[in-house]
Amino acid sequence: MVTHFKYPKKLNKIFQKLILQDAKPIIVGGFVRDAFLDITSLDIDIEVYGVASFEDLEEMLKEFGAVNSVGKSFGVCKLDYGDFKLDFTLPRRDNKVAKGHRGFEIEIDPNLEFKVATSRRDFTINSIGYDVKEGKILDPFGGLYDLKNKTLKIVDEKSFKEDPLRVLRAMQFCARFELSVDATLITVSKQMCKNNLLTELPTQRIEEEFKKLFLKAKKPSNGLEFLKVVDALEFFNELKLDDAKWISTLKNIDKCKNDLFISLAVVCHKMPRCNVESFLNKITNKKNLPKEIKQLYHVIDFFEHKSDILSYSIIKKVDLKNVDIFLKIVEINDINIQKYIPKINGKELIELGFKSSKELSKILQLHYEMQLISLC
Repeated sequence: MVTHFKYPKKLNKIFQKLILQDAKPIIVGGFVRDAFLDITSLDIDIEVYGVASFEDLEEMLKEFGAVNSVGKSFGVCKLDYGDFKLDFTLPRRDNKVAKGHRGFEIEIDPNLEFKVATSRRDFTINSIGYDVKEGKILDPFGGLYDLKNKTLKIVDEKSFKEDPLRVLRAMQFCARFELSVDATLITVSKQMCKNNLLTELPTQRIEEEFKKLFLKAKKPSNGLEFLKVVDALEFFNELKLDDAKWISTLKNIDKCKNDLFISLAVVCHKMPRCNVESFLNKITNKKNLPKEIKQLYHVIDFFEHKSDILSYSIIKKVDLKNVDIFLKIVEINDINIQKYIPKINGKELIELGFKSSKELSKILQLHYEMQLISLC
C-alpha cells in the first residue's frame, strides 16, 4: 500500500480555477481508495464544496470540455478530460422517499461538513477524501485503517439499509479486494435480504455488480460465499446447491480468469438446467445469453455422456475455444476439440454448386453424425 496520495497533475488547471472561485475540490471515493492500494484508475470522483448549484458548477467547468449533466438529477456532472472520466458532485444529504436503489431525494448543501456529507457513503474504504487546496487526507471514518487491515465495514447502518444495491456492492468488494467482512455488515445485509429488498433492484444494476465480481475479482468465490452467508440465496434461489455441487462451483469459478461468459457458464453448470434461464434473467439483460449457455451445455453433455448425437447446427454456433476453456475448468481433460470440428460445412458445398436447402442441411447433419460415430 502506498504511503502518500498522488493524483494526475493534469487536473490542476481545473482545481486552480475552482479554488480561485472560492470552491473547494475534494477527490473522493474509489480513486482515493485505489491510490492507496496502488491501483491505477482513470475514473475520478470530485466533490466540490462552496458551490451553490449545478448551474454554477457547469459554468466553472465548461472551458475544460462538454459537461454532461444527464446525471444531474442524481447529483452528478460528468466531464471527459483527456483520458480521464471525471464525475463532479456537490455535497448533499440523501433522503429516502421511495423503494429501490434510486428512491432518494437529494438536498444540496454547499457548506455541509465533509464528515456529514461522507456519512451517506457505503463503506469506510470508500469514505476517504483528499482536500486538494489543503493537500491533506480526510478520513473521518477510519477507512485507511480498514484498508490496511483488509476489512469491509459499513459507514452508517441507517443509510446502508436504505439502498439494497449495497448488498451486491459488498459482494463484489470483498472479492475484488480480498477483504474480510465486518460482523455488522453481515448482520445488516441479512436483515435486508430477509426483508426481500433485493427484489427492488433493476436487472441492469444487478448485472453491473456481477460483472465487477467476475471481471475484476481474483477470487469471485469469496463474493458468492458472501451471498450465501447473508441469505441472499433466498433471492438467487437457483444457487441453492447441495454441498458437493456448491464446493465444486466455488472451486471452478476461481479458474475463470475474468472471462464473463465462462464465469456465468460455470456458475450455472451445477444447477438444474430448468433453473439456468431464470437465474440468468435475474442478473443480466442479455436475452440471448441463456440460449448460448444452453448450446454450450448441449455440447458438454455430449462430451461427458455421448448420450445423444451432437447437432451440426449447434456445433456451428458454439465457440469451440469457449468449449475447450470450459472443459478444462470443469476438469474434463480427455477431449480433443479439433476432432469435433465439422470436416464439411455448408459454405464449402455451396461454393461447389450445391443450393442451400433442407436437403443440404440433412446431408450435412448425416455427414456430421457419421464423423461423430467414428470418434466414439
